[in-house]
Amino acid sequence: MEREWVEHNVATDVKLKRQSRTAGDGKVIPTKDEIRLVIDKAPASHRVMFITAIFTGMRISELRGLSWDGVDFERRVIRVYQRADEFQQIGAPKSRAGRREIPMAPMVHDALLAWRDEVVESDLNLVFPNSKGKVQSYSNINNRVYRPMMRELGLVDEAGRPRFGFHSLRHAAASLFIEQGWNPKKIQTIIGHASITMTMDT
Repeated sequence: MEREWVEHNVATDVKLKRQSRTAGDGKVIPTKDEIRLVIDKAPASHRVMFITAIFTGMRISELRGLSWDGVDFERRVIRVYQRADEFQQIGAPKSRAGRREIPMAPMVHDALLAWRDEVVESDLNLVFPNSKGKVQSYSNINNRVYRPMMRELGLVDEAGRPRFGFHSLRHAAASLFIEQGWNPKKIQTIIGHASITMTMDT
């Protein structure tokens, strides 16, 4: 329309029904017992990744792209400055809010410290590479590790599907932060949300 190629923008007539966050959107936040089960029984190959997810709230793309350069054991923080996309390519976070520092809980610190001596070497210096030192694909983590683990632990619904997805570990982290009495702005920053509204609504 601005270029006068068309007389009418048909897209303006399309109304999309937005799902209300307050009406409940099917999110399932793992209970503490379920979190303990995952921590205790996760496969050795991915246990440290799951622990890091639970206590930092990092996205799976951020975990897949996490470099040892971003793990500061002395200051006990994880610097998020890159992520791995769906094509296993390393790039910058999606938004400015994605760049952040996350404090390491003692369990995360100790698990990563021990993991550093076990993990396969990677040209990309990745914390969680695949067996060949490359970026792990999300589908492999989900289909070959996460889902089978959930079935083995009995964390499934009536249809045998996992009770909660990997992203729910992020919600679990935020819930733990809230329980510790952290203020909403701090939680927003650590989770990497662009707005406080998103944090509070979710």
